[in-house]
Amino acid sequence: MKSLFYQTGLVFIIVLLASSTVMADEEIQVVIKDHQFLPSEVKIKAQTKTKLLITNQDSSAEEFESFSLNREKMIRPGQTVTIFLPPLKPGSYDFFGEFHPDTAKGKIVVE
Repeated sequence: MKSLFYQTGLVFIIVLLASSTVMADEEIQVVIKDHQFLPSEVKIKAQTKTKLLITNQDSSAEEFESFSLNREKMIRPGQTVTIFLPPLKPGSYDFFGEFHPDTAKGKIVVE
């Protein structure tokens, strides 16, 4: 009886962990190089869960910042970070690098 309870509990935990994993419908890669986001404009489909992978190829840190997406993430040199975006409505969502706001600019266009 104890092993059946243990197995049922273990299955419940595995199902719970699997359901809490964020799955994205689309994956977009962006690079920070020479204090710029490349590409600087990213297009995604409306109402699509998106996984944004940002790799910093510069020798200094940068911070991805977006007020319209309510996202902020530090990216150290050589590091790749993942930013999950929920399904978004059509429109334009700006982002920038907080440490180099004059050159590190971009936008996500949702169509």
